Amino acid sequence: MTFPLPNLLVQQTPVSVAGLTSYIQTLLEEDDQLRQICVIGEVSSANRHSSGLFFTLGDPGAKATISCVIWNSYLHQLFNMPVKGEQIIVLGHMRLYPPRGQYQLMVTQALLAGEGLQALRYRQLRDRLAAEGLFDTQRKRTLPPHPQTIAVVTSPQAAAWGDIQRTLRRRYPGLQVLFSPAGVQGTQAAAAIVAAIKRVEFDGRAEVLILSRGGGAVEDLACFNDERVVKAIAHCPIPVIAGIGHQRDETLADLAADVCVSTPTAAAVQAVPELATLEIEHLDRTNALKTAVKHQLEQRQIKLQQFRSRLRRLQLDRLLQQETEALTWKRRQLVQLSDRKIQQESQHCQHLGQKLATLDPHNVLQRGYAVVRQPDGTIVRASARLTVGSELQIQLGQGQVKVKITEIKDATTDV
Repeated sequence: MTFPLPNLLVQQTPVSVAGLTSYIQTLLEEDDQLRQICVIGEVSSANRHSSGLFFTLGDPGAKATISCVIWNSYLHQLFNMPVKGEQIIVLGHMRLYPPRGQYQLMVTQALLAGEGLQALRYRQLRDRLAAEGLFDTQRKRTLPPHPQTIAVVTSPQAAAWGDIQRTLRRRYPGLQVLFSPAGVQGTQAAAAIVAAIKRVEFDGRAEVLILSRGGGAVEDLACFNDERVVKAIAHCPIPVIAGIGHQRDETLADLAADVCVSTPTAAAVQAVPELATLEIEHLDRTNALKTAVKHQLEQRQIKLQQFRSRLRRLQLDRLLQQETEALTWKRRQLVQLSDRKIQQESQHCQHLGQKLATLDPHNVLQRGYAVVRQPDGTIVRASARLTVGSELQIQLGQGQVKVKITEIKDATTDV
């Protein structure tokens, strides 16, 4: 089955790409208004090359940009060098670059026109969020040293996702990687990134979150300067690594993240340790421990040998024999002193016993003496206190007698 060709294709002769490009170039470069034109805009990016300065002039309000170039031959004539974030007025003419079909503004002069609107808005938002404490270093959290689950938020079509996967597999095999896709460029990117972060939070398994994208112009990074994205990062309960592929531009997402690196690969490197490196470090620690233990054993062996040498020099057997003999002599002396003391005390006790026997009243009575007592038991020592007719008790050596006084003689009277 065949389809009829449109009449337009039948009636007109096709034009080559080079022919169409040449025609557009002629229209563009020969237009009187475009041969010398003044343009005002904000410098969104500027890169110096060997041939000149390439930069982008933008209109943030209308979301329009134009590529500009200043060749080296004109750089020394500029009143002001284009700087990112500044609003400038440039003088130049339009040219078309056929190999790319891209038009450029060839700048011959640049004048400073004031701070760019986009840069002003960026700084105002940054200052406000900083005042809220979202960029404070005190709130930055430390990454876990050995995470088992990592979440990645990026575009599924981005090369960054592949770079991160390869780096994680190479460095830490067996790691669980959760992917939460989101657009990372365009007007819907900010909302998509916030939703992707919320999905990771709700899932609850990830220990680290990587927010990443590849390199691009400053206009492509607008979603990472969105207030919604910044607050989602700052309030995320999981440590966040920002790995946005740019070297010159710092986004607000970088400031809010717990760790900021310049590429997706660097983010993966920051997230996990390298298993091979861990194995080497473990081997080094093991060897160091073995060396330390060996050194300690050697030192203890030396000490032990020193003690053995000291013991041999001390001749303990001889010292022990001398001490034993000394103890035996001391024991013998103690026994002798004790026997002598006991003997002395025994003799003393015997002497005292003899004295007691001599003084014993019963023994005195046995020799013919008697003890005279009054009826109340009082010993009579003098006759002056006695009366005739009183009764007395006389204690003899054997037995007692009771007598009555019939006569009392004076002490001077002869018996």
